Amino acid sequence: MAAHLVLIDALNLIRRIYAVQERPFVQNKIQLNNELAKKTQEQVLFNTQKACTKALDKILQHQQASHALAVFDSQQPCWRYKLYADYKKGRKKMPSHLADELPAIQDAFLQLGVDSLVSEEDEADDLIATLATKMALHGQHVTIVSTDKGFLSLLSPTVHIYDYFNRRYLDQQHVKDKFDIKPAQLIDLWTLTGDSTNKIPGVAGIGQITAASLLNQYGSLSAILKSNEIKPTIKEKLNNSTEQIALSRKLLTLKKNIPLGFNLKDLRLGTSTKLTDNNNNHYNQAR
Repeated sequence: MAAHLVLIDALNLIRRIYAVQERPFVQNKIQLNNELAKKTQEQVLFNTQKACTKALDKILQHQQASHALAVFDSQQPCWRYKLYADYKKGRKKMPSHLADELPAIQDAFLQLGVDSLVSEEDEADDLIATLATKMALHGQHVTIVSTDKGFLSLLSPTVHIYDYFNRRYLDQQHVKDKFDIKPAQLIDLWTLTGDSTNKIPGVAGIGQITAASLLNQYGSLSAILKSNEIKPTIKEKLNNSTEQIALSRKLLTLKKNIPLGFNLKDLRLGTSTKLTDNNNNHYNQAR
């Protein structure tokens, strides 16, 4: 029987669930100095942990997973910040009380047989991309549970993306409807247009419609840059953004070759072995 690995973009799941649990208290203004009162924080955290565990259980049952892993970002800035200081600038930080609760949530996940991998040098996105790619190369099926559009470039016959909150798969038709290109062209598209979510700039004056049209005509960013048939105004914009294009593409591209020191069998549901990989990331940091 073929394996089915479910990769949970853990903070994407947890932070969205936390926001839902926090909202009634914020709306009712049970706050002190723009922060939740201590007892209210404890109640929201308790509700969040319970809701996260329930969500994970539903995901595993719905996906009929044979293997699973919850992948967490480090609380320290990743390598992308070193390349570009404004990466994700202005994004709301995780509340400190929620960050302190993560080990307890990892404990709760482990009770369901799901280990946690916490990134220290790379983003969770890079680790998920590496795992998904390695599985796909062996013909095994992977489902990434996330609402993050950055994973859409990984779509393939064996790599699927599931939006738990809207109970839908984000498939190739979704990409076509939203971006008018193929999944494999997304990194090129965002290199041209920029990615406002992560504050990655694109080529000034080139929007999504123009970028998609160019990619549908030429196939790739590389072919676009080499072409001498592009309108002079667009060619000038591209020529004036050579360094920006190179930087943005590097920031947008997910790593797919991070060394891993564990095997698929280590991720089988029901095992609880404490693991480590070869890139200073570690498993099961729960207390």
